[in-house]
Amino acid sequence: MHLKSIAAGLALAVFSSLAAAESLSIEGGGAASLTGIVPQTYAQFTSAEGIDLQVVLGQTLTKSALKVAAGKLDLAVIPPPAFRAMSRGVGPYAGQADAAKKLSEDVRSLFAFPGGTFHAIVWADSGIEDWGDIAGKRVFIGPPAGAASGQIQGMIEAASGGMKAGDDYEGVKAPWGAAQQSFQDGQYDVYVAAAAVGQQALNELSLQREIRILGVPDTVVGSDNWTDYTVAQAVDTTVIPAGTYSGQVNADDDLSTAVTMMMVGVNKAMPDDTAYALTKAYWENLASMKSANALLKSIDPEKPFAGTNAPLHPGAVRYYEENGIAIPDTLRPGA
Repeated sequence: MHLKSIAAGLALAVFSSLAAAESLSIEGGGAASLTGIVPQTYAQFTSAEGIDLQVVLGQTLTKSALKVAAGKLDLAVIPPPAFRAMSRGVGPYAGQADAAKKLSEDVRSLFAFPGGTFHAIVWADSGIEDWGDIAGKRVFIGPPAGAASGQIQGMIEAASGGMKAGDDYEGVKAPWGAAQQSFQDGQYDVYVAAAAVGQQALNELSLQREIRILGVPDTVVGSDNWTDYTVAQAVDTTVIPAGTYSGQVNADDDLSTAVTMMMVGVNKAMPDDTAYALTKAYWENLASMKSANALLKSIDPEKPFAGTNAPLHPGAVRYYEENGIAIPDTLRPGA
């Protein structure tokens, strides 16, 4: 009888806990990209803060951002260039410019994380050994829509000393899903992939045929031009560590490159306590998240706001202030 009472009590406690959990939805990108991997992994740790996070992947993130702004979605992975375009009523929002600009005022951010790291890949026997060798070549520069194409072209221009698509090389746009196979089929000479460092698909590519990855020279990374590029395109600087890909002929070198940044956004109407709990759940479980998925190792806790251009939610501000994390004035609500 005593054991039955204990069992009944435990069942009631579990039921009560589940009933009390706040259920929220987050939209992310492709399941194999960090825009999908981060929310999937993150959702495993929000329950400790009383939040049941439902993840929906494979979404067009420019549309997800608009849903958050309109209060039709709780959270979304938002590319900073998409938020900038929304606030200006341009790009994918040009057809509803006035409404988009107004709605952008209701978007708030919680935290940032790196998205895809740009890998400028060539076949080792292609004769392309540095950026100058891409002159006249066909270069994959991302999909037709979205911010990635501009970010890739900006990286190439900065890294090469001014080479531009159309003038110095032929820029080829295609969907991400078809890009790697098209490179293998010889449709372009340089494949700029946006992927997590160490992603298996790239490792398999390098094992099939030796590759070379073009890094950004250290002299460029330390220049004002590179800083201007990273700020303008909402990217950060990262490193592909030596030895990452076994079929890479220049694998002895650490290679600097650009990484896209993403932010998790919510509507400003979200209760402060909820935004606080979501922010806390991410940062205080980040080490466990990295242990759960090695592809998250590029997340740098020293850069909590890299690329962020939407004001922070007051609940997130409270978490950062309690933990002594300096907040840029530009990200404070009402700034």
